[in-house]
Amino acid sequence: MSFLNYSTKEINFKIVYYGPGLSGKTTNIKEIYKKIKTDNKGKLVSLATETERTLFFDFFPLDLGMISGYKVKFHLYTVPGQIYYSSSRKLILKGVDGVVFVADSQRERFDANIESINDMFDNLKEYNLDFDILPYILQLNKRDLPNISPIDEMLTELRKKDEPVIEAVALKGIGVVETLKSISKLIMKDVKKKIG
Repeated sequence: MSFLNYSTKEINFKIVYYGPGLSGKTTNIKEIYKKIKTDNKGKLVSLATETERTLFFDFFPLDLGMISGYKVKFHLYTVPGQIYYSSSRKLILKGVDGVVFVADSQRERFDANIESINDMFDNLKEYNLDFDILPYILQLNKRDLPNISPIDEMLTELRKKDEPVIEAVALKGIGVVETLKSISKLIMKDVKKKIG
């Protein structure tokens, strides 16, 4: 799904942060944005309506090098979490190269995680994207809160293919960069496999 820009010699990859409303998708993106040097990133754009918000920005990672003479550029997107924005979430998944599912660890949000991950699968199917080969990370966010589900419970319901799992506290920046590095490496490995 990557996009080659021949004039700028860039290869562009799209990473989507998916998950239920208020799980920490936006917090992840904002934390990443703060940590990237100004000359390596584009503007943080927020597309907001009265009831939903999508954030995105692009950046050049310093440590991933080049692919066949092309600079690597990542575009990070969040989806609106509320379940009634399914069409917006589906549209944002178009052309995705990697997905981070941000699960809310709070016990009372357990069902929202399951509903959101099922919605993600439905939307991936709409684009004929094979989840089995799609670079994918499961982030268990809000691990610092008192009323959280045990990790093994969350993994039983949310882990789908032995994907990497990262515990996070996005508000404090914990696990945020690790998540981005993990999904970036999976995408790069996938691309290198495809180009031989």
